[in-house]
Amino acid sequence: MLYQVKDWDDAYANGIHIPRGEDFPAQWEAAAAAFRATARREELSSGDLFLPDTTPKGLAVFIHGGFWMRTSPAAWSHLAAGPLARGWAVAMPAYTLAPRARISQMTREVAAAVTSAAERIPGPLAITGHSAGGHLAARMICDDGTLPDAVAARVRCCLPISPLGDLRPMMRTAMNDTLAIGDAEAAAESPVLLAPCADIPVTTWVGAAERPEFIRQARLLADIWAGLGAATDCVIEPGRHHYDIIEPLTLPDSPMTRTLLA
Repeated sequence: MLYQVKDWDDAYANGIHIPRGEDFPAQWEAAAAAFRATARREELSSGDLFLPDTTPKGLAVFIHGGFWMRTSPAAWSHLAAGPLARGWAVAMPAYTLAPRARISQMTREVAAAVTSAAERIPGPLAITGHSAGGHLAARMICDDGTLPDAVAARVRCCLPISPLGDLRPMMRTAMNDTLAIGDAEAAAESPVLLAPCADIPVTTWVGAAERPEFIRQARLLADIWAGLGAATDCVIEPGRHHYDIIEPLTLPDSPMTRTLLA
């Protein structure tokens, strides 16, 4: 069957295609606030660092989504619960949102936050993120010096969730009135157009009930990077949509959390 996108705005619209999608933001904020009330938390230069009760086994990084225009780490704090329960520290970087910043600036800001957190927490690194945060998670391990060599060498897994690895379709949406992505930035900031660092396993993860474009993007990143020598996998989880695909990170023994920290 031929696949063709004719309405690019609808292709990347999530909430209107999810039953009671409008209820999820309030649920996330409530869960995050409850988690923050009891968690051991320190401030990063931008964002939060959550600490386990014992010496951390390593550092997990979660980068929030919102199409590079919305939300903040505070709305996603509860997603640190799974890695924390397994003894890992969890960094949740903040970054300046569009239109105040271009995506290239967001990449630099997140890389600086990851580097700062890595200086405080020794051991292996595991990087994940959701949607636009999935793009930034993949962007962290591109072989172009985004992360310092010593930090990149510590990364043991990259797990982009519902990632937007190719920015060029975003240029066809109304969101680009705010994002202002041009051809040069799309070429420089799309992970699918860049090479990954060597020896970092990459698993893209997406819900089978997501919009077809998110599934295509997840497959695309895994397939292209496999062709460049990376060890990759693409998990399409049955029954999950764009808003609940991240919930397994709250659980220490979920397949997603285990894959991230493997």
